[in-house]
Amino acid sequence: MFTAVILCTCLASAGQAEPKPSAKQLRKELSQLQKQSETMIADYYAGRVELQKVEKTEKVARGNLKRAQLEFDQAAKEIRLLAAEQYRTGGLNATSALTGTVDPRDLLGGLALTQQIMSEQDARLQVFAKIRDSHKGAERTAEARAAELRASLKKLDGQKKRAEKLIGQIKDRVDRLYPTPGIRRADGTWVPQLPSGPDNITPRMRLVRQLVAQRFGPHFGIGCYRSDGGIAGGGEHPLGRACDFMLSTGGGMPSAAETARGHQIAAWAIKNAQRLGIMYIIFRQRIWHVRTGAWRTMSDRGGTTANHFDHPHISVY
Repeated sequence: MFTAVILCTCLASAGQAEPKPSAKQLRKELSQLQKQSETMIADYYAGRVELQKVEKTEKVARGNLKRAQLEFDQAAKEIRLLAAEQYRTGGLNATSALTGTVDPRDLLGGLALTQQIMSEQDARLQVFAKIRDSHKGAERTAEARAAELRASLKKLDGQKKRAEKLIGQIKDRVDRLYPTPGIRRADGTWVPQLPSGPDNITPRMRLVRQLVAQRFGPHFGIGCYRSDGGIAGGGEHPLGRACDFMLSTGGGMPSAAETARGHQIAAWAIKNAQRLGIMYIIFRQRIWHVRTGAWRTMSDRGGTTANHFDHPHISVY
């Protein structure tokens, strides 16, 4: 089913016009893909957990086999030594019996005792051989299961990456369905807009906020208009041309996952800067400007929020 969805979503073949689906159709397709991707990711991580268990079993089996082999080798060594001793003493006793220096009954008794000991040792050796062979079979089974799981995980990982790539492409198509408000100059810059509406931000900033929220989620909130620049603001907040996309609350450092989301928001803003009229981005005490197309370090403003470690800041023209 998943493969069919991928094939249906691929670009149209040469000579055929690519259909232009509506935002509603794309979102429906995106929702289906995300559900399939989530199922695939769940299967992937469940497989990883099972693989860890199997690898642990495989390790235990190898240890048990090593111990069983050592016990087997020790028992075999003892039997070989006993056989050698029997041969040696048996020869001496036989000579002594012929010369009459040893009672033949003592000789026969010694041989019988030696034979009994050897029989016991042989039985013990057979037990060790069974244990060794059992552990060897367990190790082979665990190895085969681990190899099967690794192959399955490799396949799932490839499918997951293809799904993520396709989801990203559909999200890009959804983004492009929204025309950027305002007038663009010949040099690529945009004519500034006045804020409007109850949120007191410009139409261009409103679109950027909407697209970021749709794609990455609001999570800890989005702050845009402020009557003053604030410690983390910059000059565009009072003009309705800037928004902060919070990754944590209370001035605390965001988690690793939220920091990664901040990097994703910043990367998306850079990718779409020219099209959406984004002027600059600030994140983690660095600023990226559309004119230079590069990040540069900013001076220390004295705190997590002031240095933009807990949120990416996006300003538009």
